[in-house]
Amino acid sequence: MDFARSTVLVCGGTGCTSSGSQKILEAFETQLAAKGLEKEVKVVQTGCFGLCALGPVVIVYPEGSFYSMVKPEDVEEIVSEHLLKGRIVKRLLYDETVQDENIKSLNEVDFYKKQNRIALRNCGVIDPENIDEYIALDGYRALGKVLTEMTPEGVIEEIKASGLRGRGGGGFPTGIKWMLAAKSPNVIGKYVCCNADEGDPGAFMDRSVLEGDPHAVIEAMAIAAYAINAEQGYIYIRAEYPIAVKRLQIAIEQAREYGLLGQNIFGTDFSFDLEIRLGAGAFVCGEETALMTSIEGMRGEPRPRPPFPAVKGLWEKPTLLNNVETYANIPQIILNGSEWFNSIGTEKSKGTKVFALGGKINNTGLVEVAMGTTLREIVEEIGGGIPGGKKFKAAQTGGPSGGCIPASLMDVPIDYDSLIQIGSMMGSGGLIVMDEDNCMVDIAKFFLEFTVDESCGKCTPCRIGTKRMLEILEKITQGKGTLEDLDRLEALAYNIKETALCGLGQTAPNPVLSTLRYFRDEYEAHVIDKKCPAGVCKALLSYVIVEDKCKGCSLCAKQCPANAIYGEIKSPFRIDPEKCIKCGACVEKCRFNAIVVK
Repeated sequence: MDFARSTVLVCGGTGCTSSGSQKILEAFETQLAAKGLEKEVKVVQTGCFGLCALGPVVIVYPEGSFYSMVKPEDVEEIVSEHLLKGRIVKRLLYDETVQDENIKSLNEVDFYKKQNRIALRNCGVIDPENIDEYIALDGYRALGKVLTEMTPEGVIEEIKASGLRGRGGGGFPTGIKWMLAAKSPNVIGKYVCCNADEGDPGAFMDRSVLEGDPHAVIEAMAIAAYAINAEQGYIYIRAEYPIAVKRLQIAIEQAREYGLLGQNIFGTDFSFDLEIRLGAGAFVCGEETALMTSIEGMRGEPRPRPPFPAVKGLWEKPTLLNNVETYANIPQIILNGSEWFNSIGTEKSKGTKVFALGGKINNTGLVEVAMGTTLREIVEEIGGGIPGGKKFKAAQTGGPSGGCIPASLMDVPIDYDSLIQIGSMMGSGGLIVMDEDNCMVDIAKFFLEFTVDESCGKCTPCRIGTKRMLEILEKITQGKGTLEDLDRLEALAYNIKETALCGLGQTAPNPVLSTLRYFRDEYEAHVIDKKCPAGVCKALLSYVIVEDKCKGCSLCAKQCPANAIYGEIKSPFRIDPEKCIKCGACVEKCRFNAIVVK
């Protein structure tokens, strides 16, 4: 084994890669070679560190120096000062790690200190394209344990006792799902599948796990296959995740080479292999039966249930399906025991949950916290609060299938049952933060536009019902809505929830229902006062020039594409409301803040 006195970890997740981390990696290799340090310093490309807002991220060990927003031109300074002379480059350090003259550990900064990384434990730690690094951190030891020390029934009982529930959105007990698949007769064969289709706007949890720790999912699927007596597995992943697909394929080939996939694994009579299937990005293929239909080569559409996939799934054979994050917990449960996992979280929601924290938040990124952590802790402590001193207004959990949590419920614990009680849901883990500048009617319309566009069209409630709901919302945001429209919108939402074919259609009205429940005053302002309190809905806005502030410079008139502004030089100008298209170009051009939006 080659040893190095220093290790440079460069984030290779999608976020940092899009910001140029590959060029930083190349710059390190060039600069280290130029300084003769290539044998003393090891450069490793890892998965996501979590703090995506600060990318590209570079961490240098053993000091643990967290360099943020690194540019290729910064690399020479890091190499010559830090790696050659031992002087940490403080100007590039993440602000929160600097305390007087001391450098704080990452575990001491607000973003990380309340996290409990189980599913993400290896992300940002190992080279995801090197199986040896995964094995060095107990990788595949759980698979070896179940194959040599446990019965399939014992494995299932351990998962049941852990209290692990599906992290894909539904929250169904994982051990029960495994038990049902195991009980199905094996005279016709069985399959194990992984849902990596992650289609919620703002969600990137599963992508980050696969980019940073693909072997954890492979090992877990092999354990699941042993538990239910399956020999073949499929990972269904969207083609828009090229880095994850590449690293997953490398990991599968490495596992085969090491004898951890294929025939007679660990010298036993257990055999299992995996294949990747690429999805075209259809949101509905996140639903389990639609996903299996797509794997079979047909158009992704859901099937009526029952029969459930555990009885009749892929190619009409018993099939076990879990999502990426669910599988990522399995090896740790086997190694540490069900009691360990069961001790984390709440009474009915065990373990941790990974969230993709985005929107109006300072610390955008990936977080993993114990179930039961409050929304306030996530937003104010881990997330660093709202930028620009704005007030928190709401958080959307669960994407198009979830709901909005208002500021009055910030102290509600984040777990499966608590979220359902307040009209939201866990979903796969997207968490979008909104401030006072967001219009909740517009937010509901945004998610419904997504659902309408992504509906597979198989059932009438989803295909037609969501379209009618969207039409009502468009009418409201254009200032043409009535109070009767609000009643009609609500009634239609409940009808769709009760009659849609699959879970995606049944949950599509959730963003509308939750905003109606907690922000009805905004809907009424749009309908009764014909005003958008947040100033978002253009049709309800009016642009006015304040005479006392206007200097008559005419810049606004020259900028207006609709010729709606008129007046004489050195005299106050005016806006013709009939011609104004409310583009805001005049506001951006005015140097005297003389144009207000009402």
